[in-house]
Amino acid sequence: MREFYATGTTRPFRFRTKQLITLKRAVLKYEAEINRALYEDLRKTPEEAWVTETGLLLQEINHALKHLKQWMRPERVGTNLLNFPSTSYLYPSSKGVVLVIGTWNFPLQLLLIPFAGAVAAGNCVVLKPSEFAPATAAVIERIIAEIFPKELALVVQGEGAEVVPAMMNTFRFDHVFYTGSVPVGKSILQMAAKELVPVTLELGGKNPCIIEKDADLRVAARRITLGKFTNAGQMCVSPDYLLARAEIKDALVDLVRGNIAKFYGEHPTDGYGYGKIVNEKQFDKLVRYLSQGRIVAGGEYDRPKRFIAPTILEDVAPNASLMQEEIFGPILPVFSFRTNAEAINIIGSNPNPLSFYVFTRSREKEKEWIERIQFGTGCVNNSAWQFSNHYLPFGGVGQSGIGGYHGKHSFDVFTHRKAVMKTPTWFDPAIKYPPFKGKLRVLKWILR
Repeated sequence: MREFYATGTTRPFRFRTKQLITLKRAVLKYEAEINRALYEDLRKTPEEAWVTETGLLLQEINHALKHLKQWMRPERVGTNLLNFPSTSYLYPSSKGVVLVIGTWNFPLQLLLIPFAGAVAAGNCVVLKPSEFAPATAAVIERIIAEIFPKELALVVQGEGAEVVPAMMNTFRFDHVFYTGSVPVGKSILQMAAKELVPVTLELGGKNPCIIEKDADLRVAARRITLGKFTNAGQMCVSPDYLLARAEIKDALVDLVRGNIAKFYGEHPTDGYGYGKIVNEKQFDKLVRYLSQGRIVAGGEYDRPKRFIAPTILEDVAPNASLMQEEIFGPILPVFSFRTNAEAINIIGSNPNPLSFYVFTRSREKEKEWIERIQFGTGCVNNSAWQFSNHYLPFGGVGQSGIGGYHGKHSFDVFTHRKAVMKTPTWFDPAIKYPPFKGKLRVLKWILR
């Protein structure tokens, strides 16, 4: 791959667009097979697969195809007086051979959206899909092997804990892009640091959701229910817990409970459109959480089917383990608060969430919460849907990640911008050359 990249083949605009078009056609060709794999791994329906996986990927590819020529153009920037009459530019340059490591909860798009960005930026790419979504990983490997030469794109399968260190400790990638848990993200960063490899880490966190008493509760309940229980709650952007004003907490819980029944039926295990937990280990962890509060909705589970009903918990202790870890499942703790300080104290025990949500009609409250809480991405009067907007960079801050991507931001992640200043020869003032004695006053005027 390194030798292939060195030939310069990947860098022209026509080559990049050809690869993106080829990828788009292959995804459409294999759509039915992708849907079957996503159902096998996570029980995703074709509709959910399109909205949360395939459609998002194709949207990103289409956006890149439309704007790639503009993204690749050198950008002219300003030049200071000291360097007059020079002109300055930023030249987008591909990085080289990059590694993209995906995760299991959205196993197609969380691997192939950054892949599309890396290809658009003119790189060669090694892809490591999650072993916890094996059916989808197998389809991805078949697609990539069919449409790309292995010198350009290569899928590496296996246990991530073994395969990733084996690659990173024996080959210097020019960028590593990882989506997954905080502990693994830290180990990726440590391995990359040894060779000064730049990284993008898309991690998780406990995402708070504030509901003010002036919120439209019916709309809030619908959007919270959808944002929390899509993919059986296995989303890094889903609301992890609710913080509702004491005056409206009970009414909100009643509405969310009603929406669960409306969206997924009285018996979601037999219904259409409700997912399953990825594996037994995650299932068992989630079941342990059920005893850490008072169940006010749901609570049913079936281990052979890896099913846990959409569940609401109240009376959860702030120091309970489900409030110290990202839940990543269909369990929603609800807390009430009377003062902002109470809510901020709970949020502060898990700072720097990946996402933050606030429901309010007040612009003042909206502004106050957004400015007060440090977070990666978020919504006002919505939840989770910011991820689908490719004009917004998606990423965390602090413990929830490093860097952001989507749309042009994906191109930027895998691009180095060369800073170049071009100076004509017709103007070459003597003041810029030694001896400098007596020139201080003029130099201070020029450089200020």
